[in-house]
Amino acid sequence: MAMQSTQPLGEMLISKGVITSDQLQIAVKEQARTGKRLGEVLVSLGFCIEEDISSVVARQVGVKMVELQKIEPDSKALDLVDQGFAKENKLVPVKLDGDTLVVAMDNTLDVMIIDQLQARTGKFIEACQATESDILQAIEDFYGGVSSQDDIIEQLSLQAEQTGSTEGEEEEEGESPVIKLVDQILLKGVKIGCTDIHLEPDTNTIRTRYRIDGILQQGPSLPKSLQSSLIARIKIMSNLNIAENRLPQDGRFRFHIGKRQIDLRVSSFPTVHGENIVMRLLDKAKVILGLDKLGFTPKNLEHFKRMISRPSGIILVTGPTGSGKTTTLYAALTYLNNSERKIITLEDPVEYEIPLIRQGQINVRAGFTYSAGIRSILRQDPDIILVGEIRDVETAEIAIQAAMTGHLVFSTLHTNDSASAFPRLIDMGIESFLVSSSVIGVVAQRLIRKICPDCKTEYTPTEEEWGKLGLKEGDRKYKFYQGKGCNTCNETGYSGRCAIYEVLSVGQRIEKLILERADEPEIQAVAIEEGMMTLFHDALIKAVNGQTSIAEVLRVTYTGR
Repeated sequence: MAMQSTQPLGEMLISKGVITSDQLQIAVKEQARTGKRLGEVLVSLGFCIEEDISSVVARQVGVKMVELQKIEPDSKALDLVDQGFAKENKLVPVKLDGDTLVVAMDNTLDVMIIDQLQARTGKFIEACQATESDILQAIEDFYGGVSSQDDIIEQLSLQAEQTGSTEGEEEEEGESPVIKLVDQILLKGVKIGCTDIHLEPDTNTIRTRYRIDGILQQGPSLPKSLQSSLIARIKIMSNLNIAENRLPQDGRFRFHIGKRQIDLRVSSFPTVHGENIVMRLLDKAKVILGLDKLGFTPKNLEHFKRMISRPSGIILVTGPTGSGKTTTLYAALTYLNNSERKIITLEDPVEYEIPLIRQGQINVRAGFTYSAGIRSILRQDPDIILVGEIRDVETAEIAIQAAMTGHLVFSTLHTNDSASAFPRLIDMGIESFLVSSSVIGVVAQRLIRKICPDCKTEYTPTEEEWGKLGLKEGDRKYKFYQGKGCNTCNETGYSGRCAIYEVLSVGQRIEKLILERADEPEIQAVAIEEGMMTLFHDALIKAVNGQTSIAEVLRVTYTGR
């Protein structure tokens, strides 16, 4: 075992740039109030995620950090430690190597637990670091047997069909096979890292599909006979009207895996075969990221940090639905969040709750619109305002007024690139001089899939791909890669996503073009002259660096022009 570090956790995290000293002061006060562990408080406040703390602690004490999702259960190791002891002490046996038992632990410095484990097993204990959530999930997965999640779902659906579950059984919490079936569908979604779960009733079956890295993948098929009880269970969890099946409904609920909290936004939609259900998984751990983890190149990150450090003005983040705009905005707000600033948001809906930031939920029926909300926010003495989306001229005008009276305003627009944001605002009816004097920068973005590291292999683009990339003979010296497909990535060749960015800072030349109502190509040309990297070129850099494939670059950014 490595020697214990005498440096407190808070100082370690500050020295590694995970949190700021101001965030630590806030967390220490909250710790004194609640009595919780500092790491737990920092995560609950949204200042960092479990993986940040575990990796810093692992480096500091000289132990390995492991990702339990990528490890196959070792039955010999599991036989040495019973499930109750593992769960109580937040540890999981990983591997038996001769007389050495490798164990993943939440706290690798707990010498007493290591001594107990050594006495119980008669083996030398080699501790490695993992997050508490990953350990608790691994205990359920490893000790639950080798059955795949799909096998478990199919077994539960068969049990539910045989018992003839009805809506009334939903009250018997934890007993009904339908309840267990819904829990397993959700667990599978979390485990495979999907963003949306689709339940689609058809003529003779209920299809399940999971959106992973932006692409829908087929899940288990469920018996048609479970349709009413399955949908009723989800509606009850989401506080929806189970008697109403003719109109669309929206709701949300919270699902816990150990101490990990997953919020789900639920949408029902009537079809000819029954109600279609889509559940969007909102995992705060995947959203509250540091700016350096989003995918910015060093140059783009420097431009963006300089932009958001301005005291006033409007910063727009553009892109289609599902392009990661919320993640970028929340990362920026977390970066700026401290005890000296008041940050207020207007969102529709509030997807993730961030402690210390005042978040407002739009309610159009009650008259709480974006425009009405901004007027009220300005009377709340904010420093920074987030307006979820600029949808109309009234909202845009008030946002501009806020920016021109000393506030930093963040918002989003649905445009294909950064240069299109200015003509869009002017087309809404905003005077060009107001746009040029208030907008200080625009960030366009998309999400692009990353190559699976376990099946990454070198790849030579075809002549057609070279042509679409527009690269000349002299530029064809770079190496490119693709994923062949393996068990880790479910034969897709991709694992995870990162963002590609186009960061446009408004300088004097672009201000003048906006005043003259120049169109998008003119603005883009000047921005490129001044050093802006387009979405295509940012994606190409990530392909050259081996993060993504040429096929993915073309899928996300190719316009045919």
